[in-house]
Amino acid sequence: MKDDQLFSLILAARNKDQKAQTKLINLFWVDVFSFVLKKVQDENDADEITVNVFSKILNKLDLYDPDFQFKTWILTIAQNTVIDFWRKKNRENEDASDELHEVKNQFAKSPEELLISEEEQAKIQKIVESMDTNYQDIIRLRFFEEKSIKEIAEELNLSVSNTKVRIMRAKKVLAQLLKDHNLDTE
Repeated sequence: MKDDQLFSLILAARNKDQKAQTKLINLFWVDVFSFVLKKVQDENDADEITVNVFSKILNKLDLYDPDFQFKTWILTIAQNTVIDFWRKKNRENEDASDELHEVKNQFAKSPEELLISEEEQAKIQKIVESMDTNYQDIIRLRFFEEKSIKEIAEELNLSVSNTKVRIMRAKKVLAQLLKDHNLDTE
């Protein structure tokens, strides 16, 4: 793709043109996924990180400087996302003993505390149910049934790339709804 065509595509994607966003994702998916996979050595992690990378890219398109190569810009975002992934993973490993202690404390929770966590779960479920049915299906399959992107694509009769885009959009919508809900309850 020529530079002027790519720039036109970026401008359209920046203006929330979903077809342009999907085309942009499809154009660079393999590059980003391959880059991330080399760094994390796990396909599931690479898939999840790549979805996060494209979510960041679409949110930050207005920050892209056309004086630089677009591919370099997105791979820089990918690199930073991988670094964040490893930092989080290291924190999780450091906190593993704390988590074991927390699991033990889970059994010591009062019925009131357990009821509150059940209420929170019910609120999240209600929020998911308020979403568009396409997003509901994606959220249910990905996060409640913990299916892979490939399994979801097969079940919903979608391409893998379309499934990835839908997961990313569903996560974005759900995050905003959860954020809005938390603001209402404070």
